[in-house]
This record gives sequence, structure tokens and C-alpha cells, in this order.
Amino acid sequence: MTLPLAPPIAPMLAKAATAIPVGVPGEWHYEPKWDGFRCIVFRDGDRIELASRNERPFTRYFPELLEPLLAQLPDRCVVDGEIVVPDADDRGLDFDALLQRIHPAESRVRRLAAETPASFVAFDLLALDDRSLMDAPLHQRHALLRTALADAGRQVYLCPSTTDHEVAQHWFVEFEGAGLDGVVAKRLADPYTPDKRTLVKVKHLRTADCVVAGYRIHKDGKGVGSLLLGLHDEEGRLHHVGVTASFTVKRRAELLDELAPLLDGAIEGHPWQDWAEAQAHAEGRLPGAQSRWNAGKDLSWVPIRAERVAEVTFGQLEKGRFRHGSSFLRWRPDREPASCRYDQLEVADPVPFHDVVTGEV
Repeated sequence: MTLPLAPPIAPMLAKAATAIPVGVPGEWHYEPKWDGFRCIVFRDGDRIELASRNERPFTRYFPELLEPLLAQLPDRCVVDGEIVVPDADDRGLDFDALLQRIHPAESRVRRLAAETPASFVAFDLLALDDRSLMDAPLHQRHALLRTALADAGRQVYLCPSTTDHEVAQHWFVEFEGAGLDGVVAKRLADPYTPDKRTLVKVKHLRTADCVVAGYRIHKDGKGVGSLLLGLHDEEGRLHHVGVTASFTVKRRAELLDELAPLLDGAIEGHPWQDWAEAQAHAEGRLPGAQSRWNAGKDLSWVPIRAERVAEVTFGQLEKGRFRHGSSFLRWRPDREPASCRYDQLEVADPVPFHDVVTGEV
């Protein structure tokens, strides 16, 4: 490509905060935090290239985006944004459907492109025609982006934004039901800084008491790498909802000793007995399922008697599971495993994707 900026380009990154920052008027620019795949689009005439956050090519996985991008982006530009898949039932975003798109078989990619088409949400403009905009302040880049995408709206959208802190607070609450992560804040005077944490992200964070029904050994072979978490439904069935990990080396060894007494007789009557015996499943994010991102990753697990309860943090609940990994807070010896149910969780009302990108919420 002959653009002033060529792939790969590392995107700007964000550091976590517990509150949406407030500054002097005109200091901050706020956007919803999308729960999709970060993507930088390079267009030079009829040539389009989609690059992931890790600077890997995305183009082959999202063929349905090429025509809308060619129709709606300027002839020569570099645009930063997010690839998302709207839920088929108009209930926000469907991250599981997005994950399915990363598949080696072209026939499967083509089929899913038709069944669950992706959309691209643009939030920054890095180059236009022969000009690099990396050193330009955000307010200039965003003004040019608004002009460039003035007629967008078919699978290509301009990300909603505001400089009003109260509006950002409203979005933080209301947009959760669309499957969004929270809010991102950017300084309007800042240039584009690849691979630096100059953005601020504020994500939803809650706690839940979960049954610990198994664990995985850490990849170094020493100690517990992650705990497998479960919650009961109304019929009393224990569902796998995610894992909690990120333990220190010392804590991994301690957990192995703490859980050792729960190994005896664990498989008999275990709520996930079939999973434990099979250690592999064809579909879904189940214990023992193969990782879509790393086919060589060992996801085998060790069942324990489901007698312990852990309090963990979580951000989002999507289709009955924690969308991201959770953090371990403490053991809850005062809680009975049977009391760990879905009904303890707060779940936001669904919000259609269209309402978010059009600002109608």
C-alpha cells in the first residue's frame, strides 16, 4: 500500500480506572467501550486490509465487511475501530458469535459471514489521503472522521461520543445491556500514541459467590493456574460460568495444598461428571474444551468435590457466563454451595445495537 501509514500499526491502549475522569470543559472525550475485536482498517483505493490489535490480519475472517468499507470509507485512509457482531435477536452484541468467526475453514467463515454478519464501529482516523494524522490532536482527528463517515450506516458506523460527563455516566449504565464493557475517556488534545496506555477505561465490576468445582494446573506445571466456577440455575443444575486466575507463584502452590482434600471421590456424583470423563467437548466454552485461539493450549482440568465457595469479581454476564476472566477475592466458608445461584447477579436489560450506534438510548 502507498498510504502514509502502512500496516502494522499498534493501537493506542487504555489503563483501568474506577471512575470516569472529570476535567475542565473541553478536556475529555468519552465513548462507549465496545466488546469486540480491535481493528485498524487500511484502505488504498480498491485495496482493504484489516489488522488486529496484535497486528495479525483479520481480512479473511470478515469478508462481509469489505464491500461496506469500500463504499463508505474515504478512498485513502487508515481508521481505528472495533469489529462487533450484533445479536440476532436485537439484544446488543454477541461476542460468542464473534469468536466463532476465527476459524481456519474458509467455507465456515463464508457461512457465518452470511448468518452472523459483523459491523465495524470507527472511533479514530489515523491517516487521510497523503497525510498522517498521528500527531494531530484528537479533536482534529475526530472532526475529520465525522466528516468522512457522514453517510455511514450499513455495517459501518461512527462511534457515539460526547464531551458531557453526565452523558458518559448515563452511557456507562444504559449501554451495559447492549453488551458493552463500560466507557473509554480520551483527552481531546492528545495525539495518537501507538501501544501506549494513554486512554482511560472504566469497566463494570461486580462480585459473585460461586461454587469451585475444579481447577486447571498452571502452564508451568506447578500449582493451580485457575479455578473453575459454577452457579446453579432454578432447577439446581450447576453451570460452568468461567474461571478465576492470575494467582502468584506462592498462591498457586498454596491452592494445590488447600484443594487436595477435595480430590478423594470427586468424580462420583460430580455435577460435571460427563465433562470430567470426556475431557473434551465439541461446542461451547466448557471445561476441557479446545481453545479457539490456541489449539495447542491444554484446557484439561481436575475435578474436586463441589463443596467450596469463592467470592470473585466479574464484569459482564453473557449467555449465562462471565464474559471476561474474574478475580479471586476470598473463600466463603459461610456459604453453602447450593445457595450460589444465578439470581444473586444483577443483569442489565438488553439494549439493541442500533440504539447504541445511533445514540437513541
